[in-house]
Amino acid sequence: MEQKFFLYARKSTDVEDKQVLSIEAQLNELRDYAKRENLNIALEFIEKQSAKIPGRPIFNEMMRCIENGDADSILSWHPDRLARNSIDGGKIIYLLDTGKLASLKFPTFWCDSTSQGKFMLNMAFGQSKYYVDSLSENTKRGLRQKVRRGEYPGLSPVGYINDSRTKTIVVDKKSAPVIRQAFELYSQGNQTLNTIGMFLAKHNLLTKHGKRIHRTRATFILSNPFYYGHFRYSGEVYEGKFEPIVDKKLFDRVQEVMKQRGRPRHKQKNEPQAYCGLLSCGTCGMMITGEYRVKKQVSGKEHYYTYYHCSKKRRDIKCPEPCIRQEVLDEQISSLLQKVSLPQDWAEYMFGRLENDKTESAQSVSAFVLKNQNRIKDITVKLQRLLDGYLDQDVEKEVYREQKAKLLSEKKSLEEEISRNEQKQKHWLEPMSEWIKEAQNMEKIALDSNLLNKKVAAKKVFGSNLLLREKTVSACTPNSDSFLTDSLADSGGTPWDALRASHASVGSSDESRIMVPRARVALATSSSSGKHSAN
Repeated sequence: MEQKFFLYARKSTDVEDKQVLSIEAQLNELRDYAKRENLNIALEFIEKQSAKIPGRPIFNEMMRCIENGDADSILSWHPDRLARNSIDGGKIIYLLDTGKLASLKFPTFWCDSTSQGKFMLNMAFGQSKYYVDSLSENTKRGLRQKVRRGEYPGLSPVGYINDSRTKTIVVDKKSAPVIRQAFELYSQGNQTLNTIGMFLAKHNLLTKHGKRIHRTRATFILSNPFYYGHFRYSGEVYEGKFEPIVDKKLFDRVQEVMKQRGRPRHKQKNEPQAYCGLLSCGTCGMMITGEYRVKKQVSGKEHYYTYYHCSKKRRDIKCPEPCIRQEVLDEQISSLLQKVSLPQDWAEYMFGRLENDKTESAQSVSAFVLKNQNRIKDITVKLQRLLDGYLDQDVEKEVYREQKAKLLSEKKSLEEEISRNEQKQKHWLEPMSEWIKEAQNMEKIALDSNLLNKKVAAKKVFGSNLLLREKTVSACTPNSDSFLTDSLADSGGTPWDALRASHASVGSSDESRIMVPRARVALATSSSSGKHSAN
């Protein structure tokens, strides 16, 4: 059966295709080759698109026709005309593997539908992709080097022109004075961005589409460092080797005017505020929300405030609670945080006790680990003796398996106990040390102006127990006597509860009772037999 060929010719405008024959030249060469070799050309496919990425419509149509059986062979100038990416190249080789594509013909490349031919074709496709990738890397490297030399690798902004003869950027003598005058006008402080756009339009400086330069474009022009001799490239500023239109002093003055004339964005009325989600209403129990307000004086001057008030979402109660200014609320929350800060002398005492406990715990754990390691050594010896007895046929197979399983189980239990006890002291020593540092830092957070940090700290200390009633913030706390440090575990409270209770107990309770717990948790160990002991 005579083979039917699809003739495929392609050329793109990419840099790598500059040395490739034109479409017309490819067609002439391929038609002459087909005539010499007596090839039956069923249809010609001509495409003008890059093959670096998949998705060429004409190439994909040709592939569908081959899969449908309309032809079984392809004639092209070179493998790189068919594919410069791994997906299209792999698809062609797959069609050769399945037999839907019988052969490929190239005037400049040998290819046969054999293992060696497909290997050579795969090499050609890989070489084409490598050439494109390396060319892209070389292009990027060249652009980076051009930037380092101070040459801008792109279209110049208005006021400059790209000189194609010298491959440089030069000042446009017609538009540059207008740009300079626009900078000078705006630097006086009595012009707006819209009037600057109108000024540029009046002097025939328009966008590339012939439209008037509006506020956004005027902002870009007046804030572009290109006009004083620098340029931005990939988010970085470089020194340029082109003539500046304005001096740096004038540019800086324009930036200052821009900054001063920029009006602050007013927050929306329902925008979440810093302390939202922290407090509850002391009357109805609903959450406290924040609201941004603007007050205007008769003179026209504006004042901006943030108020907090009950969200009043309960339908059965008409909450009478008034609103409170953010400054007043912040002062009260700061006061509450200061009351749970850890005094320096308390922190030093607790660090000393913690260090003693760490030393005692380390000694206890070391003794326990040494004891269990010796037991593991004994079990290892027993396992070896058991194996020797089994190999000498002194021990039955079933007995050997049963005893081995018991010894291995006991060994594993001892190893896990060693690991648990080595980690046990870290489970409370490290968190305790971090908590002491955090409690010491509480006063610094309270005196700081960062509202978000205060909210996080208050949430951690008070949880959901902060109430706002009659413009006063309070923490609903249990009886302080039940939250003393030495009974914290029994009461189910947090370390912050204990610290608050300790502050409340200063002056009414003995300091030794406040600082020293009545009992210390013992380090529990267990043996392989299940018995527990305390160290």
